[in-house]
Amino acid sequence: MSTLKSSETEDWLDYRVIRPLSYLWAVLFAKLDIHPNTVTIMSMIIGAGSAYFYAQPSFYYGGTYGLMMNIIAVLLLLWADIFDCCDGQLARMTGKKSRLGRILDGVAGFAWFVPIYIVLVYRFYCHHDIEFGWLGIENNEQNTLIATAIVFVLGLISGIAGLSGQQRLADYYIQVHLFFLKGEQGSELDNSAQQQKIYDETPWKGNNVWKFFLKNYVAYTRKQEATTPQFQRMMAAIKEKYGSASNIPASLREEILQHSRGVMPFNGALTFNFRTAFFWLFCLCDIPAMNFVWEIVGMGLLWAYTRHRHEAFCKDIADRLTKL
Repeated sequence: MSTLKSSETEDWLDYRVIRPLSYLWAVLFAKLDIHPNTVTIMSMIIGAGSAYFYAQPSFYYGGTYGLMMNIIAVLLLLWADIFDCCDGQLARMTGKKSRLGRILDGVAGFAWFVPIYIVLVYRFYCHHDIEFGWLGIENNEQNTLIATAIVFVLGLISGIAGLSGQQRLADYYIQVHLFFLKGEQGSELDNSAQQQKIYDETPWKGNNVWKFFLKNYVAYTRKQEATTPQFQRMMAAIKEKYGSASNIPASLREEILQHSRGVMPFNGALTFNFRTAFFWLFCLCDIPAMNFVWEIVGMGLLWAYTRHRHEAFCKDIADRLTKL
């Protein structure tokens, strides 16, 4: 398990099932001298490719064939997740860590779900008898177009404010925990000022694509920081008092970790396994548009609670440090 970031940031399914499977793939890829970034790109292709199968109706509309197509979609997305876990393990195993790998890893989930969410809207347009029956809506072309437009908007909110924002925060809190658990070398806790400096110092000539990735990563880290003002206050107070986080007393480090450990189970639910279990359930039951509602409401409340818990203890510590 030396290839894991930390067992404290993994949920049960990841630690007992996904990570062991991804480790076997990592061993194979290491023997074949395949770069971790290649594995990440493979993950993107497999995950995005599952969209074709998610576009097919499940058993209610498509019978056994439709059910099998959705099961294939589930397996492909699971395979993509295994590869997404594998790339990090492979990087730690081989020492082939890179900034591009960090950026690509953060992009992978979006590369899967953008095409998937688009085909879910199309799937709703074609198959919506269940939802119309629940709401007592007459199934005609005008109502279908209006309902599909609403589902499209829900998909945008779900993808941008839901999936994107929730996983961005979850990833940040994992790196925060690793930072205090293992130090700067054991985490990938980036800040926007550092990323902006790298972007500014990178010449345009011959680096157009790389500059594009860097620019987006600067925006990504800025959004993480904007969502966590009390954590930023705490880090500023630590720097002011101790010079750097590496100099903080062991008692304070353990206090932060103890609070963070209490948040990790909720934070883990914002990542792949918990949210995707509901996504698969909605697809297999032929009501995939309900996933958008769940992402916005159910996962949104979980995101808000997780953020509240983390920000609350950061505020307490920041207040205490600034008064000392």
